[in-house]
Amino acid sequence: MKIKNILADGFDVNGDVEKNISGIAYDSRSVKEGDLFAAVKGENFDGHSFIEDAVKKGAAAVIYEKQAIGDRQEAIKKYPDVVWIGVEDGRDALAAVSHRFYGRPSEDLTVIGITGTNGKTTTSYLIKSILEKWGKDTGLIGTITYLIKDSAYEAKHTTPEAPDLQSLMREMADKGCSHVITEVSSHALSRKRADYTRFKTAVFTNLTRDHLDFHRTMEDYCAAKVRLFAELLTEDGIAVVNADDHYGKRLADDLRGQWSKAGKGKRVLTYAIDDQNADIVAYDIKTTFKGTSFKIKVKGKEEDEIISPLVGITNVYNMLSSIGAALSMDVPVKSIKEGIAMTGLVKGRFEKVDIGQDFLAVVDYAHTEDALERLLATARQLMEAYRFTQKTEKMMKAKRWQYAITEKKAEKSEQGKIITVFGCGGNRDKGKRSKMGEIAAKMSDFVILTSDNPRGESPRDIIRDIEKGISGDNYIVIQDRNVAIGMAVELASSGDIVLVAGKGHEEYQEIEGKRYGFSDRTALESAIRRAIGRPSFGGGTNYRGTETAEC
Repeated sequence: MKIKNILADGFDVNGDVEKNISGIAYDSRSVKEGDLFAAVKGENFDGHSFIEDAVKKGAAAVIYEKQAIGDRQEAIKKYPDVVWIGVEDGRDALAAVSHRFYGRPSEDLTVIGITGTNGKTTTSYLIKSILEKWGKDTGLIGTITYLIKDSAYEAKHTTPEAPDLQSLMREMADKGCSHVITEVSSHALSRKRADYTRFKTAVFTNLTRDHLDFHRTMEDYCAAKVRLFAELLTEDGIAVVNADDHYGKRLADDLRGQWSKAGKGKRVLTYAIDDQNADIVAYDIKTTFKGTSFKIKVKGKEEDEIISPLVGITNVYNMLSSIGAALSMDVPVKSIKEGIAMTGLVKGRFEKVDIGQDFLAVVDYAHTEDALERLLATARQLMEAYRFTQKTEKMMKAKRWQYAITEKKAEKSEQGKIITVFGCGGNRDKGKRSKMGEIAAKMSDFVILTSDNPRGESPRDIIRDIEKGISGDNYIVIQDRNVAIGMAVELASSGDIVLVAGKGHEEYQEIEGKRYGFSDRTALESAIRRAIGRPSFGGGTNYRGTETAEC
């Protein structure tokens, strides 16, 4: 594509704009002959320091920030055949040229964006299932994987960098997808990765403490999320917002006020459990460890019952957000019900590990205060139902209803206990560590503190930070995550719940800049197999594993 066809207003161009470029790169190491290289600032490196490297590798054009080029002016003089493009904002320019280079793909798609601290991934899979029941071909971009119809690709970021995002959407459009569901992270919104994408529907799940190592304050974190609704929605777009969330309520009120004054065609659709004034309200909620059912009212009108294999109040909110997104696109209620009913296991999201043991074992991605609290609340809520079902099954097998009276087991075991294994990630918001320790100790019967992804920090220092929030003695420290998971299983009795929180779907543990193979699910399953005397297929850890690419 000719350079002149990707330029935007305000670009200061020095060179032949008739020249063709073959691709767009933002990492000098990946530059190929004929590429445009965009020098952008990252967390650890400044792309302007690698401009000459990119040119030597064959970059045909370079985008640079005028205020950042400084003493690198010599490079411009040194390579007169390169097209030099000076801009005010490198990330905005990268998004703009990517959008144009890939043929404005979002204009050929219905794009649904989901943002919020928790619930994005499950909500995205629910929406995908609903749309497919409606007969639509879909693409999905998110934390676990990127999906183009039935083909899966590795996800390097929740929301890819602008050229990768636009390339993915172009491929989705070319392969026949009509709808794309994408998780939109606060990092992506702050760094303008999704700018110039046209979002038809934008979903706000919730906002709780996370990423304050990056955003510094909750207000800055909130402001990043708001960009999806205030700046990236189409003129007739719809915002789907959780009205039970403090920040969500404020967002809905602000958007309604702004759009009403501006006379725009955008609309807000709210959902809730507690706020009876919301547009979509869930009531008569029943949840067990086997699934959930509830009824909904849409603008005061009672609709059908929703039945799902997903468990817990957290997933009721996820289902409500998906219902809101579906209704924003006029999806029939029948397709909504069928799509939700067909959405089962989402990897690492309250993922049950069941190989015949007599206790409930769960892997979950909960890595924030709010997510951990909700996970433990769900576990406590399910405890009674789980105990009842276990005892009923035993009684039915024994064919004697007197079982509950005549069979005397250890009383503590019959009551059931929650055993939680978790840690906190290194080089991330340190302020949440003690708070998560406090929540875990108060809401669990027993806690095993362990390593998560320590990254560049000492695992023991991270654990000490968590311990500051724990006042009791209902915990132990086992730094090796694999051993910690094994200990939790050893401690479990009939009717207990073992929760392994923090890493969810991740297949690695990041230690000192390297990623080593590790899966919570594999570690948990192996520990259970050992405990019940079934063949094991290996633990969850390979501390001498191979290095993989960094995020």
